Amino acid sequence: MLQQPYQAISGAGKTFEQWPEMVENIIPYIGGEEEKSEKEPLRLWGKIEDGKIVPATDPVITCQCIRVPVLDGHTAAVFVNFEKKPTKEQIIEKWRSFKGVPQELNLPSAPKQFIQYLEEDDRPQVKLDVNYENGMGVSLGRLREDSVFDYKFVGLSHNTLRGAAGGAVLIAELLKAQGYITPKDAE
Repeated sequence: MLQQPYQAISGAGKTFEQWPEMVENIIPYIGGEEEKSEKEPLRLWGKIEDGKIVPATDPVITCQCIRVPVLDGHTAAVFVNFEKKPTKEQIIEKWRSFKGVPQELNLPSAPKQFIQYLEEDDRPQVKLDVNYENGMGVSLGRLREDSVFDYKFVGLSHNTLRGAAGGAVLIAELLKAQGYITPKDAE
Protein backbone atom coordinates (compact mmCIF):
# COMPACT_ATOMS: atom_id res chain seq x y z
CA MET A 1 0.00 0.00 0.00
CA LEU A 2 1.21 3.47 -0.83
CA GLN A 3 -0.18 6.54 0.85
CA GLN A 4 0.53 10.21 0.33
CA PRO A 5 -0.76 12.16 3.39
CA TYR A 6 -1.33 15.89 3.10
CA GLN A 7 -1.32 17.04 6.71
CA ALA A 8 -2.86 20.20 8.15
CA ILE A 9 -0.77 22.65 10.14
CA SER A 10 -2.71 21.89 13.33
CA GLY A 11 -1.02 18.48 13.16
CA ALA A 12 2.14 20.37 14.08
CA GLY A 13 0.26 22.20 16.84
CA LYS A 14 0.36 25.47 14.91
CA THR A 15 -1.96 28.11 13.50
CA PHE A 16 -1.32 30.38 10.51
CA GLU A 17 -0.51 33.21 12.92
CA GLN A 18 2.18 31.11 14.59
CA TRP A 19 3.52 29.74 11.31
CA PRO A 20 3.10 32.46 8.62
CA GLU A 21 5.51 30.73 6.21
CA MET A 22 2.79 28.06 5.70
CA VAL A 23 0.42 30.53 4.03
CA GLU A 24 0.29 29.63 0.32
CA ASN A 25 3.04 27.05 0.83
CA ILE A 26 3.62 23.33 1.23
CA ILE A 27 6.50 21.65 3.01
CA PRO A 28 7.39 18.24 1.56
CA TYR A 29 8.88 16.84 4.78
CA ILE A 30 7.54 16.26 8.29
CA GLY A 31 10.23 14.79 10.53
CA GLY A 32 9.36 11.33 11.88
CA GLU A 33 5.86 11.34 10.39
CA GLU A 34 6.56 9.02 7.46
CA GLU A 35 8.09 6.33 9.66
CA LYS A 36 5.18 6.65 12.12
CA SER A 37 2.61 6.43 9.30
CA GLU A 38 4.25 3.28 7.94
CA LYS A 39 4.62 1.48 11.30
CA GLU A 40 1.67 2.49 13.51
CA PRO A 41 -1.06 0.78 11.46
CA LEU A 42 0.91 -2.48 11.64
CA ARG A 43 0.89 -2.23 15.44
CA LEU A 44 -2.90 -1.75 15.38
CA TRP A 45 -3.33 -4.77 13.09
CA GLY A 46 -0.85 -6.82 15.12
CA LYS A 47 -1.42 -9.02 18.16
CA ILE A 48 -0.41 -9.23 21.81
CA GLU A 49 2.10 -11.92 22.74
CA ASP A 50 3.59 -12.20 26.23
CA GLY A 51 2.19 -8.77 27.07
CA LYS A 52 3.87 -7.06 24.10
CA ILE A 53 2.54 -5.81 20.79
CA VAL A 54 3.78 -7.82 17.84
CA PRO A 55 3.14 -5.73 14.69
CA ALA A 56 1.48 -7.30 11.66
CA THR A 57 3.73 -7.86 8.67
CA ASP A 58 1.08 -7.04 6.06
CA PRO A 59 0.21 -4.86 4.33
CA VAL A 60 3.53 -3.35 3.39
CA ILE A 61 3.06 0.43 3.66
CA THR A 62 5.16 3.16 2.12
CA CYS A 63 4.39 6.79 2.73
CA GLN A 64 5.47 10.36 2.04
CA CYS A 65 4.01 13.12 4.25
CA ILE A 66 3.51 16.70 3.13
CA ARG A 67 2.44 19.66 5.29
CA VAL A 68 -0.21 21.73 3.49
CA PRO A 69 -1.78 25.14 4.20
CA VAL A 70 -5.06 24.06 5.77
CA LEU A 71 -5.79 24.47 9.47
CA ASP A 72 -7.56 21.14 10.13
CA GLY A 73 -7.92 17.98 8.10
CA HIS A 74 -5.48 15.35 6.91
CA THR A 75 -6.06 14.18 3.35
CA ALA A 76 -4.43 11.08 1.89
CA ALA A 77 -4.04 9.71 -1.61
CA VAL A 78 -4.04 5.94 -1.10
CA PHE A 79 -3.00 3.20 -3.54
CA VAL A 80 -3.81 -0.45 -2.70
CA ASN A 81 -3.47 -4.00 -4.01
CA PHE A 82 -5.61 -6.95 -2.95
CA GLU A 83 -4.93 -10.69 -2.89
CA LYS A 84 -8.25 -11.13 -4.72
CA LYS A 85 -9.30 -7.91 -6.43
CA PRO A 86 -12.86 -6.86 -5.52
CA THR A 87 -15.07 -4.76 -7.74
CA LYS A 88 -15.36 -1.03 -7.15
CA GLU A 89 -18.98 -1.57 -6.13
CA GLN A 90 -17.98 -4.19 -3.53
CA ILE A 91 -15.45 -1.81 -1.97
CA ILE A 92 -17.92 1.07 -1.79
CA GLU A 93 -20.58 -1.19 -0.27
CA LYS A 94 -18.12 -2.38 2.42
CA TRP A 95 -17.20 1.21 3.24
CA ARG A 96 -20.81 2.35 3.43
CA SER A 97 -21.99 -0.59 5.52
CA PHE A 98 -19.03 -0.63 7.92
CA LYS A 99 -19.99 -0.53 11.58
CA GLY A 100 -17.29 -0.79 14.21
CA VAL A 101 -17.69 -1.54 17.90
CA PRO A 102 -18.20 2.19 18.73
CA GLN A 103 -21.17 2.28 16.32
CA GLU A 104 -22.57 -1.03 17.59
CA LEU A 105 -22.38 0.25 21.19
CA ASN A 106 -23.78 3.65 20.16
CA LEU A 107 -21.05 5.45 22.10
CA PRO A 108 -21.68 9.18 22.69
CA SER A 109 -18.84 10.54 20.52
CA ALA A 110 -18.93 7.76 17.91
CA PRO A 111 -20.09 8.84 14.46
CA LYS A 112 -23.37 7.20 13.49
CA GLN A 113 -21.93 6.44 10.05
CA PHE A 114 -18.14 6.15 10.34
CA ILE A 115 -17.34 6.26 6.60
CA GLN A 116 -19.04 8.25 3.88
CA TYR A 117 -18.21 7.66 0.23
CA LEU A 118 -18.63 10.71 -1.99
CA GLU A 119 -19.36 10.16 -5.68
CA GLU A 120 -18.30 13.62 -6.95
CA ASP A 121 -14.87 13.74 -8.63
CA ASP A 122 -13.86 16.81 -6.62
CA ARG A 123 -14.54 15.27 -3.18
CA PRO A 124 -13.61 14.89 -0.41
CA GLN A 125 -12.60 18.48 0.24
CA VAL A 126 -11.39 19.93 3.53
CA LYS A 127 -13.77 22.92 3.39
CA LEU A 128 -16.82 20.75 2.65
CA ASP A 129 -16.15 17.45 4.38
CA VAL A 130 -13.71 17.74 7.31
CA ASN A 131 -16.54 18.11 9.85
CA TYR A 132 -18.52 15.09 8.65
CA GLU A 133 -20.18 13.48 11.70
CA ASN A 134 -18.93 16.32 13.92
CA GLY A 135 -15.38 15.66 12.73
CA MET A 136 -15.45 12.03 13.90
CA GLY A 137 -16.26 10.45 10.53
CA VAL A 138 -14.03 9.70 7.57
CA SER A 139 -14.78 10.85 4.02
CA LEU A 140 -13.59 8.81 1.05
CA GLY A 141 -13.87 9.48 -2.66
CA ARG A 142 -12.36 9.13 -6.13
CA LEU A 143 -12.12 5.33 -5.95
CA ARG A 144 -10.86 4.14 -9.31
CA GLU A 145 -8.67 1.50 -10.87
CA ASP A 146 -4.97 2.25 -11.16
CA SER A 147 -2.34 1.25 -13.72
CA VAL A 148 0.19 0.11 -11.07
CA PHE A 149 -2.01 -0.82 -8.08
CA ASP A 150 -5.48 -2.39 -8.09
CA TYR A 151 -7.20 0.81 -6.89
CA LYS A 152 -6.55 4.33 -5.69
CA PHE A 153 -8.73 6.69 -3.67
CA VAL A 154 -8.65 9.85 -1.57
CA GLY A 155 -9.45 9.94 2.15
CA LEU A 156 -10.04 12.80 4.56
CA SER A 157 -10.30 12.92 8.34
CA HIS A 158 -10.27 15.67 10.93
CA ASN A 159 -6.83 15.36 12.47
CA THR A 160 -7.71 16.77 15.88
CA LEU A 161 -11.37 15.81 16.35
CA ARG A 162 -11.05 12.31 14.87
CA GLY A 163 -7.35 12.16 15.67
CA ALA A 164 -5.69 12.69 19.02
CA ALA A 165 -8.35 14.59 20.98
CA GLY A 166 -11.54 12.90 19.80
CA GLY A 167 -9.83 9.56 19.42
CA ALA A 168 -8.79 9.62 23.08
CA VAL A 169 -12.34 10.43 24.18
CA LEU A 170 -13.78 7.65 22.00
CA ILE A 171 -11.24 5.13 23.32
CA ALA A 172 -12.13 6.10 26.91
CA GLU A 173 -15.84 5.64 26.12
CA LEU A 174 -15.10 2.24 24.59
CA LEU A 175 -12.97 1.12 27.57
CA LYS A 176 -15.75 2.17 29.96
CA ALA A 177 -18.45 0.43 27.91
CA GLN A 178 -16.38 -2.76 27.86
CA GLY A 179 -15.77 -2.66 31.63
CA TYR A 180 -12.08 -1.78 31.59
CA ILE A 181 -12.72 1.55 33.32
CA THR A 182 -14.89 1.42 36.42
CA PRO A 183 -15.67 3.97 39.15
CA LYS A 184 -13.37 3.99 42.15
CA ASP A 185 -14.99 2.73 45.32
CA ALA A 186 -16.04 5.53 47.63
CA GLU A 187 -13.71 5.79 50.60
